[in-house]
Amino acid sequence: MLVAVAVAGLVAGIAGLSIAVVAHNRVNQVVDECGEMLRRQLQVASGEVDERALRDLAIVHYDALKEMSGHRSFSLALINAVGDGVVVSSINGRTETRTYAKAVQGGHAVETLSPEENQALRAARLGKGPIVSMDDPLPDFGNGARTPTPSA
Repeated sequence: MLVAVAVAGLVAGIAGLSIAVVAHNRVNQVVDECGEMLRRQLQVASGEVDERALRDLAIVHYDALKEMSGHRSFSLALINAVGDGVVVSSINGRTETRTYAKAVQGGHAVETLSPEENQALRAARLGKGPIVSMDDPLPDFGNGARTPTPSA
């Protein structure tokens, strides 16, 4: 009985240590990404870059339809230094292609984004483009959508 308790304690200790290592690595990744975001924002604030010029882009290729393979569909995010821009998506099938454009203001989409569009926008905001995949780990900036503001 005492041996079983000792083995259970050992297993629990190893599991806890593994969780701590994973958490430590993730914290380091987030700190690095936050530092990069701050550096990019300081460039804008100091006037080093033209905030209106498109400077960040990312493209995600994927299979949107079961009938097509080879990652023929894509989502492309193009944003400027203050996070304004557009996400363009092209859904390609055997007989038709659909293209969508969604506005981005302040780094957030005005309309709801698909997971692929959200990944492209997140990668562009972090300067991780031009080519990213859905498997690339990127921090989440919220749900990727916000309520549109009425125009005056």
